[in-house]
Amino acid sequence: MKITLLAIDIAKNVFHCHGVDQKGKVLLKKKVQRKQLLSYIANLASCTIVMETCSGANYWYREFKKLGHEVKLISPKLVKPYVKTNKNDYNDAEAIAEAASRDSMRFVSAKTIEQQDIQSLHRIRTNLIQSRTALVNQMRGLLAEYGVIVPQGIRHIRNKISDILEDAKNDLTMLTREIIADLYEQLCLLDQSIVGYDKRIENIFNKNEACQRLAKIEGIGILTATALVASIGNPHLFKNGRHCAAWLGLVPKQKSSGGKQCLLGISKRGNTYIRTLLISGARSVLRFVDKKTEDKYNWIKSIKARRGSHKAGVALANRNARIAWALLASGEKYSFA
Repeated sequence: MKITLLAIDIAKNVFHCHGVDQKGKVLLKKKVQRKQLLSYIANLASCTIVMETCSGANYWYREFKKLGHEVKLISPKLVKPYVKTNKNDYNDAEAIAEAASRDSMRFVSAKTIEQQDIQSLHRIRTNLIQSRTALVNQMRGLLAEYGVIVPQGIRHIRNKISDILEDAKNDLTMLTREIIADLYEQLCLLDQSIVGYDKRIENIFNKNEACQRLAKIEGIGILTATALVASIGNPHLFKNGRHCAAWLGLVPKQKSSGGKQCLLGISKRGNTYIRTLLISGARSVLRFVDKKTEDKYNWIKSIKARRGSHKAGVALANRNARIAWALLASGEKYSFA
């Protein structure tokens, strides 16, 4: 019998394989070392290989594709319900095979090397911003211990730190002044690093036609456009724009039962970073929407008047996500009048 579906539980050094035939009969349960995996897969007849989306999944996706196999990635959240009894690597591989065999199962788009590069830039930039925020809060906390209060916000630290360090009337000791000066120097280095990553992202944006088309949408800029292109991957894996918006957690969460529909706030599933960028961009549009006279803004004005700015911002973010999917799927330019 021929293996038609091979599920692989990915790890650092040891990989567990679970192979079934067309009828679902188990033909293979095997543990393979990392250095032997590619040669082992190369000797298998062409089949469908399924893995969970985790660290290294995109790399193995590309390698297995080169060997002539059909490769699919599946979200771990969709695999978890199929894990039987105790959790172990063999049961995880079996659960992956069981989940992938369902006709209604949804799979995840694999990332190209270029898309992974863009995602890496965004993730490192986000980490730098978080480190900068933590550093500024630490500086404010240390100064507060000596009776020096600095308001929230990075700009207040930048504007006042020189005067604080030079003020001989405050209770800062020489050691504390040296520490704060050292922390401020670290802050300046973080600022330079963030600016450098901003320039790298902008260079990618200027060379990517798809990103430039997305940036024409109101509320989507360089950061959001590049992040969307990197994360959505293959737009044709989504049935329509609503599915893409649902993947980003921008649709209502349901708690319906007994024929009664109960809609809650947004589900907040999927990529938190992109959802945040979309909503932030939408809120920037809402700040000036009342001054706009074009007909295309009337619908968001009415939502803002009826439901408030917060819900209007989420509604606009949802709309932008759908339009972004449509532009990526069709290759057309944005021309909403």
